[in-house]
Amino acid sequence: MRRRRSYDAAGGAAAPADTDWRTLRALLPLLWPAGEPGLRGRVVVAMLLLALAKAVTVGVPVLYKQAVDALAHPAAPLAVVAPVGLLLAYGVARTMAGAFAELRDIAFIAVAQRAVRVTGLAVFRHLHRLGLRFHLDRRTGEVTQAIDRGTRAIEFLLRFLLFSILPTLLEIALVVSVLWGLYGGVYAVITGGTIALYIAFTLVVTDWRTRFRREMNRTETDAAARAVESLINFETVKAFGAEAHEAERYERSLRQYEQAATRSKVSLSLLNIGQGAIIAAGLTLVMICAARDVAAGTMSVGDFVLVNSYLVQLYLPLNFLGAVYREIRQSLTDLEAMYRLLAERPEVADAADARPLRLAGGEIRFEGVRFGYQPEREILGGIDFTVPAGRTVAIVGPSGAGKSTLSRLLFRFYDVEAGSIRIDGQDLRAVTQASLRAAIGIVPQDAVLFNDTLAANIAYGRPDASQEQIERAARLARIHHFALALPDGYATRVGERGLKLSGGERQRVAIARAILKQPAILLFDEATSALDSQTEREIQDSLRELSRHRTTLVIAHRLSTVVEADEILVLEEGRIVERGRHDTLLAAGGTYAAMWCRQHAVTEETD
Repeated sequence: MRRRRSYDAAGGAAAPADTDWRTLRALLPLLWPAGEPGLRGRVVVAMLLLALAKAVTVGVPVLYKQAVDALAHPAAPLAVVAPVGLLLAYGVARTMAGAFAELRDIAFIAVAQRAVRVTGLAVFRHLHRLGLRFHLDRRTGEVTQAIDRGTRAIEFLLRFLLFSILPTLLEIALVVSVLWGLYGGVYAVITGGTIALYIAFTLVVTDWRTRFRREMNRTETDAAARAVESLINFETVKAFGAEAHEAERYERSLRQYEQAATRSKVSLSLLNIGQGAIIAAGLTLVMICAARDVAAGTMSVGDFVLVNSYLVQLYLPLNFLGAVYREIRQSLTDLEAMYRLLAERPEVADAADARPLRLAGGEIRFEGVRFGYQPEREILGGIDFTVPAGRTVAIVGPSGAGKSTLSRLLFRFYDVEAGSIRIDGQDLRAVTQASLRAAIGIVPQDAVLFNDTLAANIAYGRPDASQEQIERAARLARIHHFALALPDGYATRVGERGLKLSGGERQRVAIARAILKQPAILLFDEATSALDSQTEREIQDSLRELSRHRTTLVIAHRLSTVVEADEILVLEEGRIVERGRHDTLLAAGGTYAAMWCRQHAVTEETD
């Protein structure tokens, strides 16, 4: 089986420039959403307000210059009125510039938040479409952190590319044009050259230090993943007294992050020093020229103030531009990592002509099925059996024989490498996954619940079920009285992964789920393994009633749970070595009989 190349969800590999451009192009549909005229109108309004804000911003120093000149050379009739009027206009202009910027943000915020929501939902849905192999190969902390960073990066890029980079470039162009028109090419060349040198220096140094940011990003992700993994397995850590071991592992990850973060911060300081020196040099040069022209009488004091105002006005966004560019590069890295998740192709996908499963009894047929999780290790080596509609077939065997693999293939979490699996004559690869899984109910060996109420967990496979239907399923699963004894009854939250419940209680919730779903096909994967003998006997009656007239596949290690199966298959090393009813297999004196004797002896010894 060929595997797709695996990528680091934290974005550890270097991103070439063409990748950055592809990432930016992927944002364009979010900026101009199809079928959303209201949001498109908001984008247009935001751009108009942006242009107005910058036009007013560039005009503010001109009013300031005229006020200074009016004060320096007052005309008798207007000695007070003119400067005051100009200063009032200056104040109004600055207020308008700020107001236009805020109104621009108000107009655009719905566009940015919609982009975050749409993309986050798309990634979430895509992750659920990916195969089980993908999720087993990845650490959950890495994947969730890649999503969190990626969605934050979308809002940042949309907002800052449009309202920081673009406005700054527009302002630079306007200021250079004004300086050229008013005072000649020298001022425009010095100003433009300083800005160009500043931008070039920022790009080069930022690209150089990107590797430090990536390393810091990778080590931070690793530390977060280790922490999440340790806390999820809190009970195991406590049981083995491994707190010190886990703390040592976490400290190693934090130490690596510490070293990477130190290198990143040092390189940032070097970048800031260089940027400050370039701006200071350009500002000094322009002010020397302006002072010379004022002394020569070719420029007024107001002109000197105007040039200084423009340079200071540009200095602030330029200084911010350096930080924004660094964040943009980081956001591109984060967004690229999230898009790599979106680029992962599902290992199991519906065929283009896949149709819903048409049930006609629910017969299951495995025909020459071969499968292995790795190419070099085959788990199932040519499995053939049929579960007739409405009958029960049990599969038993030692651990590692491939029993649970059969259930994963039936759910089509993986595709077979050879042979086929059919339900009512339909190859699973030819039907939609949604219709297939809707037809199958499972009671797994390890029932994992959600951090929600007991009622919500029982109704997980049928969210529209009424409270009466939920309680009926709970009674059949022998968990109703337990639920009523809880402080909040069925509204009691069960904790993360259901850890507030015992293993037997979680399994009974899983049985109630299957009962409530009322599927055509039932799969019991060690369904009563976590129950005591008395509870098991009680639930076996419920399971027997549930499976009546339903196609049922039972995977079991405890043989006492399968004695009434219509057929029992004995699996060893991925092959069926015996098959038949319970009495027939005991009489044969083979592998099944030996397993029965061993388990019977252990049960007697325990009793």
